[in-house]
Amino acid sequence: MLPYSTQLIEQDDIDAINKALRRTLLTQGHTVEKFEECLCRFCDAKYALAFNSATSALYAAYNICDLKDSEVITTPISFVATSNMILQNNATPVFCDIKDDGNIDENKIHSLITHKTKAIASVDYGGKSVEALQIKELAKENNLIFISDSSHSLGSRFKNQKVGSIADISIFSFHPLKPITTLEGGALLTNSKDFYEKAKLVRSHGIIKQDLWHYDVLSNGFNFRMNEIQAVLGITQLQKLERFIQVREEIASFYDDFFKNNPYFDTTHQKNLYTSSNHLYPILLKKELWEKKEKIFSQFLENQIGVQVHYKPIYHFLFYQNKFSNLFLPQAEDFYNAEISIPCHQKMDLTLAKKVAQKILSLLEKV
Repeated sequence: MLPYSTQLIEQDDIDAINKALRRTLLTQGHTVEKFEECLCRFCDAKYALAFNSATSALYAAYNICDLKDSEVITTPISFVATSNMILQNNATPVFCDIKDDGNIDENKIHSLITHKTKAIASVDYGGKSVEALQIKELAKENNLIFISDSSHSLGSRFKNQKVGSIADISIFSFHPLKPITTLEGGALLTNSKDFYEKAKLVRSHGIIKQDLWHYDVLSNGFNFRMNEIQAVLGITQLQKLERFIQVREEIASFYDDFFKNNPYFDTTHQKNLYTSSNHLYPILLKKELWEKKEKIFSQFLENQIGVQVHYKPIYHFLFYQNKFSNLFLPQAEDFYNAEISIPCHQKMDLTLAKKVAQKILSLLEKV
């Protein structure tokens, strides 16, 4: 089975991990800090905090914004963690419809702002940045906090700015399917020292260290820390990220040309104006094929083409239906009915991509 996305672990990653395993400190050493410094340099951000997962980092981001009893405008086309962590912070997600590239429609956000709105939480779908500067300006005009769930988009850009340097708070994921991996893991980046200091307390029990054995607890908190082994892998992986993105871009560009004017589906990558991590390569089935999507999906899997659907609108899930009855966003519905993510990752080459593309068109012709 060729997965739609996967990690690439090389010998230098393994050597670095083996070396780290022989150190005295396997957690709470200085390697996590080094990884955070690398993230700051790479993303042009002032502060970075590494977490044990992007979900933990999201929780911390929402928590330091003090969202209790407020509303957060977000997208329904995302992994459920984006909105779950809003609910965990006693706030309400308000779902905004999307555009045909899977990203939140920045022109529909303003109409959803109320006196209870405190933040906008966007998602860089598939690695393509949202219209970050327009959303940032909208947030500023309305005294809102701009949180970017950039779990898909480490290494992406909006115009000439790196994702991670634009929003008030940005979140990255280092899950194995993402642009780089630390096994599980995530990070929170910000240019605000206040957000940074508050997030540190959330990450580690609300503790500040003092002299000798003394420490104090300033707030409630968790153990959301990344360990040293994850961090050393993050450092070696980050050094390869631009190469990984280049491979993904070559494959995505090949797909664009190969699939051009095919009768079965549309693609979105060719519309990217700026660098994308290409975490996903989505195809969007023509409307007449929507009712056959399950059959198509099964046929791909049976032929060893690893595919996934990104994503079922979050408000479809039973937990959310009980909270948001009768919610229907037309663009989100259409995108879900059409979307299938096909293989595009740094373990592939163009020869393999061509085989995948040929097989996809052959299977769709039979369907």
